Parts: sequence; C-alpha cells; structure tokens
Amino acid sequence: MRLRALLETDALGLRLLGGEHELDRSVRGVMTTDLRDPSRYLTGGELVLTGLAWRRDAADSEPFVRILAGAGVAGLAAGEAELGEIPGDLIEACERHRLPIFAVDETVAFATITEYVVRQVSGERAGDLAAVVDRHRRLMTSGPAGGGPDVVLDLLGSDLDLHAWVLSPTGRQIAGAGAPLPGQVGATLAGHHLAATRTGRRGPHRATVDGVTYSLFPIRNTGRGAAPASRDVRESVLSDWLLAVEADASDWPAARLDLLQGVTQLIAVERDRRDAARTVRRRLAQEVLELVQTGAAPTEIAARLRVAAPVLLPGMGTAPHWQVVVARVEWGTEGAPGGPATSGIAGGPVAQALLEEILVDPAVTGPDSADRIAVAHTGDEAVALVPLPARAAPSADGGDLVEADGTAGATTAKEDPALHADALLAAVRAPLSAGLADDGRLTLGVSAAVHSPEGLRGALEEARHARRVAAARPGRVCAAGHHELASHVLLLPFVPDDVRRAFTARLLDPLRDYDRRHRAELIPTLEAFLDCDGSWTRCAARLHLHVNTLRYRVGRIEQLTGRDLSRLEDKLDFFLALRMS
Repeated sequence: MRLRALLETDALGLRLLGGEHELDRSVRGVMTTDLRDPSRYLTGGELVLTGLAWRRDAADSEPFVRILAGAGVAGLAAGEAELGEIPGDLIEACERHRLPIFAVDETVAFATITEYVVRQVSGERAGDLAAVVDRHRRLMTSGPAGGGPDVVLDLLGSDLDLHAWVLSPTGRQIAGAGAPLPGQVGATLAGHHLAATRTGRRGPHRATVDGVTYSLFPIRNTGRGAAPASRDVRESVLSDWLLAVEADASDWPAARLDLLQGVTQLIAVERDRRDAARTVRRRLAQEVLELVQTGAAPTEIAARLRVAAPVLLPGMGTAPHWQVVVARVEWGTEGAPGGPATSGIAGGPVAQALLEEILVDPAVTGPDSADRIAVAHTGDEAVALVPLPARAAPSADGGDLVEADGTAGATTAKEDPALHADALLAAVRAPLSAGLADDGRLTLGVSAAVHSPEGLRGALEEARHARRVAAARPGRVCAAGHHELASHVLLLPFVPDDVRRAFTARLLDPLRDYDRRHRAELIPTLEAFLDCDGSWTRCAARLHLHVNTLRYRVGRIEQLTGRDLSRLEDKLDFFLALRMS
C-alpha cells in the first residue's frame, strides 16, 4: 500500500508535515520504536511510529532521521501526546533526507495504525501471490508457440501491472508490451546488466535510470535440451538477452521471482529458435568466405552469391552490392587488456554473435530483425557478408542517375545504404564496453562496397587491414573504415610508442608548460591555425581574437619550439604531433 492511502484514511489521524512529493512510496510493514538507533530492526519499507522519547534536544533529530533514511523506511509518524507538537528540528531533518513525516493525533493509539497497516499489507500480499500462481500457470501455456515473447510480456502487464521489455546486449528492444523503451534508456540498462554480470553477481540486477527503478533478469535456457552452461561468463555475456522490468524486485516474494524466472525460460526458447533460423545464413556466409579465402574462381563465387542473395534480400530484382565487416573479440588477463588472448576463450563464436547484433539498425525492433545478415567465423575472427541494394550511379550524359539495371532513377546521399565504421558503434559502444570490462577488446574493420565477385577478396583484405588499424588505437571498442587506409592515419597507429612520445614531447611539451604557467592557450591556437590552413583572418575569427593577438601567439609558438609555421614541413610536423598526442 502507499503512504498516500494512509494519509487519506481519516480514522488513522495522520497529518502530513513534510514530504508531499514522496507519498507514492510503498509501505511493507510498520514498526514502533523509541530507540535512538533502531537500524538493527529495520529492513526497509516500514512506516516507523515513535513517541519521541529518544529525543533529548534538537541535536538528536538529525542522526535519528539519517538512520531511518539509510535503512530505506517509507516514512516517519510521530505522536503528539509526549510534546504536544512535533519539533521543527525533526521536520527539517526529514526534509533534508526526503523522508515523509506525519503527526499522529494524540487521540489515536499506535496500535490502531499498526493493526490497519498489517491488515492491508497482508491482504495485498495474499492477493498478489494468488495472482502470481495463476499467472505462472497461464504463462507456461502461452510461450513462443503462442505468439512469441510479446504475448508473455502482455500477460505480465495486464495481470500483474508489470511493464517489461526484452533487450539485446546492446540495449536494442527485441520485444515489449506497451510503450517502447527509449533507445538511450535501453543502452544504459544493458550496460548496467553487462557490468553486473561481469562481476559474477546473480540476477536480478537493480538499476535506476532517470529516476525509474528497473530489475534486470538474465535470459538463459537452463531447461531440458539446453546447451551446457558456459564455464566462463565471457563466453556468453556479449550475446545473452535480458529482461528489464520496471519495478524493484529486491523485496519480491519467492513466488513472484519464480514467475519471472519462468518468463525468462520461455523467452530463452524463443532465442534458441531465432538462433536455429540463422543457421542457413551462417552456412551461406561460411561457404562464400571459404571460396574467397581459397582463391576460388569468380564464377564459382558468383554462383554461390546468387544462391545467397534471395535468402538475404528476398524480393530484390537486381544483384546487390556487398560489403565485408570483420570483427575480433580478444580476452586477456585482467589488467592486461588489448594484448593477445590468453584466456583460452574461443573468440570467433563470441564475435559472430556480437557482429550479428551490431549490424542490426538500433531503431529496428523484433527478434528477427537480423534476418538479412550473414556472419561466419574463422579462428578468433568473425566475418560478415552484408548485402546492399544496388546503388545508383551518374548517367553517361551527366543527367538522371541510372540504376544498376539501366533504369533511370534518383538517389541522395542520405539514401546511401553503405555501412560506416563510426556509425556502427555509435549506439552500442557504451554497453559493450561495460561487458568487455577490464580484460576484453572489440575491434571492427569495414570494407568499401563492391559490386562483383572479383571484388570480394579485396574487400575482405581491406576490412582486415582496417580492423588492424582499429586495434592499434586505445579503447575497449574501436572501428576503422576503408577510407582510412588511404590516409596518414593508417601510419600513425603503427609508430612505436617511444618514438611517438619523443616526437610529441619535443614539439608540444614547451607549449603545454607555457600554457600551464600563463594560461596562454597556445595549443588550442596551434590546432585552430592548422585547421584553418594558416589563414590569419579565418583563424582569428574562429578564436574570436584580433589578428595582432593571433600573430603574437603564433610568434610565441615559434619562439618556444624553434619552428617556422610559414614552412610546410614545420606545419606538417605540428599536425602529426597533435594527432599522435
């Protein structure tokens, strides 16, 4: 029951003194005390009744209220019989700790309030448990064969008033009842779940986002016919789904927790069905990958692609373009991330499941939204063959755009279906970093689009080179695209660390020291000057400086470093130093 309901019950003689914004707190019991420290008898959720015998002076109120708030009590009700009115210092302490406080009329016995609360709470629990038992029976007959996880979640919402969503490890919504969960909230919850799972704590895990409390249940099939449990949580942490329930399950009775565990089992069956449906796509990708890697004739690869295209892009009239994405997940010993995988965990299957999720548009919901993605794995590496609709190209006369089948059409840059490395990881970097913790890394490489079987071998090599560029960068989750292979950034990650440090220190340390001592902002000035191609007027406008001030700063940079920013060689050295720092 809620505090608000107690306040609205006239027979209890309660008068609100503070905490009107906290009246929706749940009351799970009642306790009467005049101890100065009753913490050992509190479990949270109680309405505490006190006659104030513990209070000798105003200084006693703050520690008493702090103890109650720390124990998570629902509210404090103080009797007026002892002092006639409730002391202001007690009311102020409750306001500081956001603890609702009531005055109990001297004509009302504490026993009356206790009896009422116990009767109401016991009745609610009995009804709730009865509903749980009945719901468990119905849920077990309404599993995936009866409509998938959405049906199960609908029943939770309609009968138990529980709002719940099934989320992927990146936070993408797979199923839900009612309003969809905002994407950023889903990603945050997934991050909480992955981080808690990596610590070894058993679910459900509790998380609060934007003031709303959620309980996070892992979804794993532990029933008959299920795959053997992983010996190491890292083998499955990046691929398991989770069930997010908008409620605090920490005080749920065992029957209700058992019900939610049953729900996760039903959803796990749906997950297994989805994985089985991916078998054909995975086999197609594996066959194409083996042909490409063994140097098979383009005609043989083309024949296999013609088989794959209808499965991956049903209904498409023209042969698609293709992109290749390579992913690698490496686990090392804790404290030594990014090095060789020393854990003995097979990285290929982990990267395969993860890449299948990453390549799904985060805005797309549903368990089958990845039905056009084919991912194979070899060794510790996963390779995705991604079909793209044939893109338009300019016609010979420079007029309308011409599609791959020769028909006229139109397209825009926004319609370009090609994958881009940074965009792939933008929505999933935070939750995946939580799952990788201190001993894992994910690196991705993305090729350019190719339009013929002859180009697939080059695309695979291009994606692998891009992944190695990503692997040379710092961070838990990194990606690189094909366009970076034709840039200086391809070379920078492979500069030895000692050379990098010596080069940047010689050029930039004098400027950093000067900035630290004089707050002169020489480093930002240097960056802006180079970014403006040495244009005095554009750089001054960007920095909101007078040109003479800019000239003074550039002169100081040259004086401190012995370089001349009018020379191309010195500009290039500064540019590289900034990129490597």
